[in-house]
Amino acid sequence: MISASHNPYDDNGIKIFAPSGQKLDDATELAIEADLKAGAPSFPLIQPATFEIDRELKAAYVSYLKHEAGAGLNLNGLKIVIDCANGASSDIAPELFSSLGANVSVINASPDGRNINLDCGSLHPDRLQKMVLDTRSNMGVAFDGDADRLIMVDDLGNLVDGDQILFVIAQYLSARGELDGARVVATVMSNLGLELALKSSGISLVRTAVGDKNVLDELIKGGGSIGGEQSGHIIFPKISFAGDGMLSAIEVLRVAADSGRTLSQLTAGMKRLPQLIINVKVSSKPPLDSIPEIADSINSLETELSGKGRLLVRYSGTENKLRIMIEGEDQDVIQRQAESLAEIVRRSFNSIINAFDRNVEHPVRRNSL
Repeated sequence: MISASHNPYDDNGIKIFAPSGQKLDDATELAIEADLKAGAPSFPLIQPATFEIDRELKAAYVSYLKHEAGAGLNLNGLKIVIDCANGASSDIAPELFSSLGANVSVINASPDGRNINLDCGSLHPDRLQKMVLDTRSNMGVAFDGDADRLIMVDDLGNLVDGDQILFVIAQYLSARGELDGARVVATVMSNLGLELALKSSGISLVRTAVGDKNVLDELIKGGGSIGGEQSGHIIFPKISFAGDGMLSAIEVLRVAADSGRTLSQLTAGMKRLPQLIINVKVSSKPPLDSIPEIADSINSLETELSGKGRLLVRYSGTENKLRIMIEGEDQDVIQRQAESLAEIVRRSFNSIINAFDRNVEHPVRRNSL
């Protein structure tokens, strides 16, 4: 797949899947990159105007989603607004959900190769929220450019993220005795409110490192019926190893149709704790426990949050940044805690840089004879 995921078109890269639908492991990806660089192939530029959707493959895919994934699902009388992010779902989602009986309104479904994810889709849902309210629709559905993410809008215009989607579907599966292991797999970024809401229903939350690849690995290794990320990547390993936003939407719509409840009612059982993320630019990425002032501050804050909040401090995998994520009961309190820790990080890294500069041996300038 040629994809920039949820990013602008100029971030496009090549995504390669295994025959199972799984993403490749890091070692295989690096080996492919090395082979490509060694061969230095040149690919002909494909102009957007020359691109044609394979109608036979599209028909097979829509048929699968409707007749297998969506078997028995009747959306008659349901009003849905769909934001296709000017991406992969543009020629598929409107047809799919209309064929299931929904009254569909569509926005951002006119891709030109450059407007993908541009102020639209799962990362920019403002217009979708407004349209759901203006049209008095039952819900809104937003995909990202390659349509593996799903973010929703409920009947009251509120955003419904991946954590809430996990909660809704896990509750449904658990009530039917179909939640394997009575557990849900998510990442360290999922809100503590999800963990507490699931726990109250006798469901455990297993956390992995960030990335839907890690979620799938844990689902395969430890078993499970559902896993995903706060960003809207949801995986149903019994159905598919690939994240698919349209498949995820079908599963949420099935819960709504079977229960006769609105999306706002379905998510009411999960209370999101205030969550704050601060990014601090760093010049290097030494182990945090090697910097005493930072390590002591983290330990102190974790003690302070014990039982009523959560702290996650990690380096970005793609940028020279340290991410500080805090959850707690009070927004003002966690704001103060996060800013205090961020300042300690900045001060510590400045001290490291200054110490380095002092220890650098400067060349001696000699006078000419």
